[in-house]
Amino acid sequence: MSAPVPADAPGRRVLCGAEYATVRYVGGVPPTAGVWLGVEWDDPQRGKHDGTYEGTQYFKCRHPRGGSFIRPNKANFGVDFLTAVKDRYGLNDEQDVQHGTENTLVFGKKTVEFVGMDSIAEQQRQVQLNQLVDISVRECAVSHAGQKEEISRTCTNIRHINLSKNLISSWETVTAIASQVQNLETLNISENKMKFPATSTSVSSVFSKLRILALNQTEITWTEVLLCAPGWPALEELYLTSNNITVLERPDNVLQTLKLLDLSDNQLLDGNQLHLIAHLPRLEQLILRNAGISSIHFPDAGFGCKTKMFPSLKRLAINDNKISQWSSINELDKLPSLRSLQCHNNPFMDTEKNPETLRQLIIAKISQLEVLNKSEILPAERKGAELDYRKIFGNDWLAAGGNWNPEKNKPSEEFLAAHPRYPSLCLKYGAPEEGELKGRQPLTLKNQLLTLTIKCPEKPEQKPVEKKLPESMTVQRVKGLLYRLLKIPGSELKLSYESSKLEGKEVELDNDLKPLQFYSIESGDCVLVRW
Repeated sequence: MSAPVPADAPGRRVLCGAEYATVRYVGGVPPTAGVWLGVEWDDPQRGKHDGTYEGTQYFKCRHPRGGSFIRPNKANFGVDFLTAVKDRYGLNDEQDVQHGTENTLVFGKKTVEFVGMDSIAEQQRQVQLNQLVDISVRECAVSHAGQKEEISRTCTNIRHINLSKNLISSWETVTAIASQVQNLETLNISENKMKFPATSTSVSSVFSKLRILALNQTEITWTEVLLCAPGWPALEELYLTSNNITVLERPDNVLQTLKLLDLSDNQLLDGNQLHLIAHLPRLEQLILRNAGISSIHFPDAGFGCKTKMFPSLKRLAINDNKISQWSSINELDKLPSLRSLQCHNNPFMDTEKNPETLRQLIIAKISQLEVLNKSEILPAERKGAELDYRKIFGNDWLAAGGNWNPEKNKPSEEFLAAHPRYPSLCLKYGAPEEGELKGRQPLTLKNQLLTLTIKCPEKPEQKPVEKKLPESMTVQRVKGLLYRLLKIPGSELKLSYESSKLEGKEVELDNDLKPLQFYSIESGDCVLVRW
């Protein structure tokens, strides 16, 4: 006997073994007998055709081999939310049935049954369900809300729900579940391919306390986000990765409370799409990893000025994009609140082979940056980067019309476009002196080296070694070098240094993350190694 097919089967999500699919057709497929389900697989390699069988097209697929016909009894249409919760947390009826003999006690030959044990077990289940605050039913085949008010009656304390990778087919199902959770703060419904409303949703109190919402891999469009957004009046974090979002629209009186937005793994049409979300007043963190961005530009602000766009943005991640020009990094200095930047794996980084130099160029170009690629920028590092930048490009500045005499100092527009911070660095540290620039190459980060003697005071057999090390090298990297030299693990090494200026005193190099310049080490000093 074949399994009954739900009346709303077309468009529903199903599981067949471990494979996910969407039902596209229900009915006969002549000349075979009986009912078939035409399904479009999430993994098109699982399919056989595009919905066409023996010349007749029964349904359509995105992929030419993404479809199959299966019998209804092979399809799992899923369970309701509460059943999944009870199964996941071991609170279902079946587990009590297995231990049914515990409800009886034998006195001699008499068996006495404890009346009401079932209701006590039910009460215990009820108490346990009511204690749940953070619920995860990821990959539990949840497809519908279940009986009306059942969730609100049994799970009164839920605040956080993970519903990712289930069989939810529509936003209505999400609303039906959430409407029974009075204090819902966090909701993850990622990896559910579902239908979203095509018209603006009426504002209700269903998501009135929702702060964090994850809609990754749900095939939602930005237009659909904006149609649902009136229902999210308190939303602070929105995750929308891997949704094929290519174009954005300006949010109109929605998402005004948003502090974090993640649009990673969506191939945006161009960097100008960002202008459309640039006026979210509270947005502090924008994550744009692998978003197809090739340039960033804030046209409302000139060189050395701050943009009115992204007024609160503190943290920006633009890793794995197609940014090839340093001009986009210059533009980031226009962001008034930017403090942290991640920018690994962009073509502009290939223009400089030395990673230390690369880091210092970025630091010098963005004045308020405090963290770069998850590594803190110390005041000494910033000062070194800015001074060096001023020297490296000093001859270019002179050639472009720069001058030590303020009245004659008129660098060209081209120079200012390439180095918009150069005038402010000259104000901060003074223009580079003539002696610094004439008759020799300006100091670059590559050749700003310290000549140090490395000694092992407790191992006299180990001869002192002279090494040239960049002053921006961290203590951790020095330990790595010594490990290769001495074959002693870095974690066991203790470093200090002595200088002729310090009259026999030792200064401990006690922070692995600090650069040598932090400790004011100079050429000719001696690094002492102990283990």
